[in-house]
Amino acid sequence: MSIPLLQLNSVRQAYGKQAVIHDLTLTLQQGKIGCLLGPSGCGKTTALRCIAGFEPVLAGEIFLNGVCVSSADVFVPPERRRIGMVFQDYALFPHLDVTANIGFGLHRLTAAECARRVDELLHVVHLTEASKKYPHELSGGQQQRVALARALAPKPELLLLDEPFSNLDISLRERLSMEVREIIKSQGITAILVTHDQAEAFAIADEIGVMHRGEMQQLDTAFNLYHRPANRFVANFIGQGVFLPGKVISAQQIEVELGILENAGPHQYEMGSNVDVLLRPDDIVHDDTSSLQATIVCKAFRGAEILYTLRLSGGARVLALVSSHHNHAIGEKIGIKLEIDHIVAFQQLGA
Repeated sequence: MSIPLLQLNSVRQAYGKQAVIHDLTLTLQQGKIGCLLGPSGCGKTTALRCIAGFEPVLAGEIFLNGVCVSSADVFVPPERRRIGMVFQDYALFPHLDVTANIGFGLHRLTAAECARRVDELLHVVHLTEASKKYPHELSGGQQQRVALARALAPKPELLLLDEPFSNLDISLRERLSMEVREIIKSQGITAILVTHDQAEAFAIADEIGVMHRGEMQQLDTAFNLYHRPANRFVANFIGQGVFLPGKVISAQQIEVELGILENAGPHQYEMGSNVDVLLRPDDIVHDDTSSLQATIVCKAFRGAEILYTLRLSGGARVLALVSSHHNHAIGEKIGIKLEIDHIVAFQQLGA
């Protein structure tokens, strides 16, 4: 197997006595887009700064293309790491126009080579007509694309993006997330995104590492994080869902209030164990013909769909994502059934 472009081995970092990263390990292959995802204070930005060379590491190692750039004994400065960076506030030069901003880091090229590279990137980020404008004349989305083009201009081995969409409104974030992925992929660049927004992570990244309290909880695809979370934190943090109490009644069956879940194995729980079963909104299907009834206690209209919060007869609550053509009132009872392809269960807390 080829050498990973980026490799972190048991990296640790702290500010004074406050540990921020604990034994962080990950690999990223050439051409892949990775993501560090987690809540504020989980250590994701510190990890990015260590990769960039803005901070040393207390322990562990960071390799770029098989070469150690950070350890307790080694520190290669940022300018020698061939890393591009897109900052949260874009950090554009206000006195330079778009062309000059993009070409700012191309000092080693001739004037003709620089002009060709800038023209190429203006086309890639769809800003050719804005080439002579200044940052204050651009929209937030345009500024973000200028910052991306400037980071890509020197053809870095690795591109780092630190919360690049946090200053944009939600609708623009969604569109730009897909555009940024296409741009990075078109340039053949390996990249790491840091964000607290899972929608951004899902839209951009090939592999996502969920962090919590400085530790990597799970490094996986978006599909597996959602359907096969490694622990309770990942299950809670990724997507929406609720835990429904259940009891293990066989090696392949778990009984919950809604019925018996078949093909629930293999799992590590003994017969009779009390577990919490993760139910996602797409696991609960609206079915008018079902004898199983639930009462609507809350509804959130989402255009094509409505997210219903339902109260079961025993008092537990579940979520159901239903086509908005089925517009039911709060307090109304509706028929439901379970359709679960991936059964996820954890030992009940305190059990």
